[in-house]
Amino acid sequence: MKNYKTLIFTAMIGFPLSFSAQTAPSFKELVDAAMTKDAAIEQQNLESKANGLDQQKLKDIFLPKVEISGKGEYLNATAKFLSPEIAIPAIKPIFPGAVFPEGTFDNNFTLSGFDAAAKVEAKALLYSGGKVKYLKQALTEKNNATQALQVKNQDEVITQISKAYDQFALVIESKKVLDESKKRLDANKKTAEKALGYGLITPYDYKKIELAQATLDSKMVEYEGKKELLITQLNVLTGIDKERIALIHPDLEKIDYLLTNETIENRAELKALDYGLKAIDAKIKAEKTWWIPKVQAMTSLSYMGFYNTNLSSSKELMPGTGAKLDYDLTNLNLLPIFQAGIGFKWDVFDGNEGKHEVEKAKIEREILESKKSDAERKLQLNLANNQTNYNIANAQVDLKAKAKQIAKNAMTQAEKEFRYGLIKSTQLIEAENDLENAELEYQTAIFNQRRAAVELMKSTQNLNLEKL
Repeated sequence: MKNYKTLIFTAMIGFPLSFSAQTAPSFKELVDAAMTKDAAIEQQNLESKANGLDQQKLKDIFLPKVEISGKGEYLNATAKFLSPEIAIPAIKPIFPGAVFPEGTFDNNFTLSGFDAAAKVEAKALLYSGGKVKYLKQALTEKNNATQALQVKNQDEVITQISKAYDQFALVIESKKVLDESKKRLDANKKTAEKALGYGLITPYDYKKIELAQATLDSKMVEYEGKKELLITQLNVLTGIDKERIALIHPDLEKIDYLLTNETIENRAELKALDYGLKAIDAKIKAEKTWWIPKVQAMTSLSYMGFYNTNLSSSKELMPGTGAKLDYDLTNLNLLPIFQAGIGFKWDVFDGNEGKHEVEKAKIEREILESKKSDAERKLQLNLANNQTNYNIANAQVDLKAKAKQIAKNAMTQAEKEFRYGLIKSTQLIEAENDLENAELEYQTAIFNQRRAAVELMKSTQNLNLEKL
């Protein structure tokens, strides 16, 4: 019993600990989660599925198509017979001959009753003139283009997450700067209190330090607001719990990226346009098959039956006999009626419709070629621009690092001079503000350098998660 109570007690203590033990999501986890929620990627996945269905539809076009049809109906049909003048030559001495005037045998014949019919028919395309083959190729290249653009959308997601991730790091680094400023101000306030007691500084100078502390506190509140906003942004983009996102503590470091032999040839836009050109080429070949005969096989099995049917005439069949036709057809069935064969369709002249479709496809190809040429020029300019921005961003980091060191040295000197009463509190606060701004500008320069590096990687479709 004692061991049992101990086990329960241990479980009660361990459960909340294990429940609350959460880990911060890695950068890769954030990216993977955002990929699954991105609308553009989801839409392209759906487009790929639609392309897959179109491809399957073309594959199934050669499968037999079976139809079953049937009908039952009441039939009433009248046929009117108009007889011409009929002359029968004489056959001596047996038959003297006869002449029947026009209209002698005029009569109306009526067929009435119920009939039923059923049919099973199967058709299969044997040869499409090559059109199906080329349409398959066009759909394959179209799907390849969609997949190529998928990479571009994935890069956009990575860019969005990396920016938010770096902003998170920038906010955390800002917090470190503010914490260091608070420590220095607290220490300098103690010095100021002693100086105020000795009459070395005025109450006004002392209030300046208190004002600097209040300003710093407001910046702390601003920091918390920015952090909460970034947590919400990452939560919306990834769907990961805010509690886990709040545990993120990334470092803000430069990205060293050297552009070697990479070119714009790997850009997703150019690959998609290349696949599009191949799709158009296949479409042109498909349209050129309009004049080639299409061959189809077909077979059918039919049934026809008549029930309670009557065949009658309105007048006597032979003049003077008084005998009219009145015959009942009972359950007359025709089964089986079997047909099988091969047919073809040859569009010898289609009113130039096929020719116009070919010309239209050729114009579409010219439009794509123009788009590719324009894209190559713009992407080349984009690469040069991003390389320049990256070089400038690196130079800015070095410059801000030097400014930070100068401000740090100036702050150290100002603290010493303030202790000995050589400068006023306003000058000390100015040095403090200069150091704080220099440190924040340095962190911002690193953030901008990382953004420039990301854009440079994207210029050659070489965005590397490990470097981020």
